[in-house]
Amino acid sequence: MIAVIDYGMGNLRSVQKAFEFLGYDAEIVTDPQVTARATHLVLPGDAAFGDAMRNLERLGWVARLRAEVAAGKPFLGICVGLQLMFEASEEMGQHAGLGLLPGRVIRFPAGQRVPQIGWNQISIERPSVLFDGVPDGSFFYFVHSFYVAPGDPSHSLAATDYGIRYTSVAGGGRTFGVQFHPEKSQERGLRLLANFARLE
Repeated sequence: MIAVIDYGMGNLRSVQKAFEFLGYDAEIVTDPQVTARATHLVLPGDAAFGDAMRNLERLGWVARLRAEVAAGKPFLGICVGLQLMFEASEEMGQHAGLGLLPGRVIRFPAGQRVPQIGWNQISIERPSVLFDGVPDGSFFYFVHSFYVAPGDPSHSLAATDYGIRYTSVAGGGRTFGVQFHPEKSQERGLRLLANFARLE
């Protein structure tokens, strides 16, 4: 079962429907204890970083997610879910993140039009199971004003150019995050989600 984490923010149903379309059992989960029977965890997000972290903490998700990831359960963060994986963000102040990977969340430079909305390409930097059948230069759908800067360059799996070159796919071990919305990215996005779901 793929657990789509419900912490009161994010387009959960579209993510669930994408996995169901691919033939996988996906449930929107509100109780952290339910993840004990999940095989995979997905953390979507369409909110401000600080608000998202407050909700995760209030609903009991922070310690649970850290424990599940430490135990090796496959994890995928989507959009703000990717940003929450890192140690801190400067969005509307300074906020601590989940700390699943080292690094920070930074706003695009002044003068750059934000948010970035629409289709953009990824440039694959390191091999990953996520990219099986996803060609270098594939287009995905983005909506964001902040980007992640991994503390360890080896965690940057793919990059995207938008005024600057930034990490758009990050990962370490069985923990992954994507800045774009794979559930809104047609064939390539569905292929990436299927690759994640096939992880043992």
